[in-house]
Amino acid sequence: MSASAPSTFFPKPYADFVAKLRVPAGFLLLVAFAWFSAPTRESALLGTLLSLPGLLLRGWAAGHLRKDSTLTTSGPYAFIRNPLYAGTLLVAAGMAYAAQQWPLAILFGAVFLLVYLPAISLEEQHLRDLFPNFPDYARRVPLLIPYRGRIPGTRRFSFSQYLYNREYEATIGFLIGIAFLFTKAHFFSGS
Repeated sequence: MSASAPSTFFPKPYADFVAKLRVPAGFLLLVAFAWFSAPTRESALLGTLLSLPGLLLRGWAAGHLRKDSTLTTSGPYAFIRNPLYAGTLLVAAGMAYAAQQWPLAILFGAVFLLVYLPAISLEEQHLRDLFPNFPDYARRVPLLIPYRGRIPGTRRFSFSQYLYNREYEATIGFLIGIAFLFTKAHFFSGS
């Protein structure tokens, strides 16, 4: 494999196909979560606390990301290449805990592995094509889990960039999900 070729476990036709399924898969997860979740007040609270770092990571990343105009290497991108996906995974883990239904956690994990990881692969190929320095960045910065030191980054967080990237939509969705969990816990758990 050449230095600029992506490392992937997914054939490109599969990755292209499932990339189109990200939004429908998200809605499917939302329906499954709403229908099958059985939160308690305690699980909703702890799940919220577990999800918050993921939401904060997504917000931090969105305040640095300038899609397709420059290779972002500042903020959380100095530690991991895909902080938005890592944040999503953390939020989903907390929500799955809050739901108190382990089949939902398995479903979330399967969707992440079978839909989101191929999408990451496609996005990284796009970045390789767009930015000649991406292969060097990819060699120095881990995919999703920060296990090396950070690389130098000079750009600061920008709230206007956060707004431009519309990350507030994820925050609103998170707040609606939390409100739903607490409401369901209150009315259906016999508390």
